[in-house]
Amino acid sequence: MGAKDWMLFYASDDVSKVLRAAPKIDREATTALVERLYPAHDIRPIADGDLYSANPPEGEVYAAVFPGLSIVCTWDAAGDAPTQLDERFVREAAGRTLYLHAMHSVVDFFAYAIWAPDGTVRRAFSLSPDSGVIEDVGAPLPFEERYLAGDPEFLAGLEEDDEYPFRFHPLDLAEAALRSLFGFNYEGAYEDDDPDLGQIVLAGYAVTPR
Repeated sequence: MGAKDWMLFYASDDVSKVLRAAPKIDREATTALVERLYPAHDIRPIADGDLYSANPPEGEVYAAVFPGLSIVCTWDAAGDAPTQLDERFVREAAGRTLYLHAMHSVVDFFAYAIWAPDGTVRRAFSLSPDSGVIEDVGAPLPFEERYLAGDPEFLAGLEEDDEYPFRFHPLDLAEAALRSLFGFNYEGAYEDDDPDLGQIVLAGYAVTPR
């Protein structure tokens, strides 16, 4: 497994439905969004990306505003504890549901969080084999339950490593979260009605602190 991402979804509609419709980016609104999130930065357009560009390095952002959904892919969403996301990103939700999803295959790290439209944290969970469970806030969602219960189905590939601290692989749970929350996977099973991630255009920006 080699997927990496750090991204925020601001949703007033069902995320999977919006993505399956292959929406057209509103570039003016997207630039305004990035300017609001990075007010103390010089912002310069760079080449477009897509939903495969979900792991930009520090100093770059990929974003898009669509009807019912805004997406921001930023290193600022890659922190170990998702509830420590800078408050300006949470304020931007402004009555919408905010989702954070981050995973890093090199260190088997996964984090996700959901903020309700009133800004309260509904669920936050993050873990890695080196750090253990870093954050666990709120009740697990249904897609998590079999993993957290140690379902034997998820033990495949871990039997030879008695030192591994979990009874599942964090990146498997990360992919389950993508499927449940957003209706797609980066790795794993592809379904007939999955969105074409390469067609979900994200505008690219270099963001440099002043």
